[in-house]
Amino acid sequence: MKVQTIQYEKVDEILHVYQHDSGLKAFVIPKKGYSKKYATFATHYGSINNEFVIPGETQATKVPDGIAHFLEHKLFEQKDGSVMDKFSALGSSPNAYTSFNQTVYLFSCTDRFDENFRLLLDFVQNPYITEESVEKEKGIIGQEIRMYEDDPGWRSFFNLLDAFYKNNPVKIDIAGTIESIGNINRDVLYRCYNTFYHPSNMVILVVGDVDPQKVFEEVEKNIKNSQSKPDIKRIFPEEPRNINKGYAEQKLAVSTPLFQAGFKDNRLDSRGADSLKHEVAVRILLDMIMGRSSALYNQLYNEGLINSTFETDFTLEENYAFSMFGGESSEPVKVKEKISGIINQLHRDGLDRATYERVKRALNGRFLRQLNSIERISHTFMSVYFKQVNVFDYIDVYDKISFEYVNDMFKSHFDVENMALSVVKPV
Repeated sequence: MKVQTIQYEKVDEILHVYQHDSGLKAFVIPKKGYSKKYATFATHYGSINNEFVIPGETQATKVPDGIAHFLEHKLFEQKDGSVMDKFSALGSSPNAYTSFNQTVYLFSCTDRFDENFRLLLDFVQNPYITEESVEKEKGIIGQEIRMYEDDPGWRSFFNLLDAFYKNNPVKIDIAGTIESIGNINRDVLYRCYNTFYHPSNMVILVVGDVDPQKVFEEVEKNIKNSQSKPDIKRIFPEEPRNINKGYAEQKLAVSTPLFQAGFKDNRLDSRGADSLKHEVAVRILLDMIMGRSSALYNQLYNEGLINSTFETDFTLEENYAFSMFGGESSEPVKVKEKISGIINQLHRDGLDRATYERVKRALNGRFLRQLNSIERISHTFMSVYFKQVNVFDYIDVYDKISFEYVNDMFKSHFDVENMALSVVKPV
């Protein structure tokens, strides 16, 4: 068994890598002395993958929205009972989530790691789906969809995506709609499972005080499909560069208006180190312009226009990218106007290099502190893995990123013509 070991001396971390014959890669990040162990099994398959060409076929397959999330639910039901119950009997905490781009299954435990790990590998590879269970699940997921339709934070987020995008499936709720899940059946679930749950489209990560050799031996023994599979062709609709609309509004049962605003980004550096560089640059800029230590944040806070719920974020994936910022505000439009004004001023006057240096050091320090948490390591690793990088590549990005690059990113990303605002107001 050939295992690659990569040392990251700057942060005193080691990454062990093993590639199975199927094309699946498994990683171990040992954390000596940590009591908790964290294992993740993920597939590069999320809610946006609703049109694709199956390897070996020539025609595109179009499936109902919400299938990736539906499959996540179904995998926890086995012929001999609930997988959740099995993990609980082994003293571990299991979980799973579906995002726009991936579906992730995981558990954490302090004892009986080997048994829990075998269970993780087993249930993800062995779906048991009947027509009867599919019909039952439609009712459960339908309730979940209706619950999120009344969730102000969720609605402000998806209304912002709808403002950004005209055609991109990222604007569609991850769980789909009541109508779309009504079109899901057993056959289409297995068709999607067999396409996207091939090991060559998946990854395994274990973080904790474990023996890497033993982990890889379990992978070697338990992973099916010895032959690698060709890449899946993922199909996405053409998307115009401009935003769909500048403003979206909805009324729900809230006491204070909620808002999300941001910029649609058309610069899709979505693979390799360039993707991390792009992400770090925009995060630095968000912190410089409206982070908690910025003059703008303190002005908005002192004027009562925002409160401590105000946060910023940035997302970059294979066919979409956007920044966002928001929280509670009695006057969201005024907040947007003030932020637009500062951004226009910075386009005229330029960025401050000293502020850039301070913010970069602070964000780098925040990243390094995350390496003390096995949960944060695992989550960040998974969030970037399918972009052909790993969590430790951030170290080089922070070392090498330049003020000139960040300034260039400011000019391209913070275009007020591509800024949108989503507001949820009280009924």
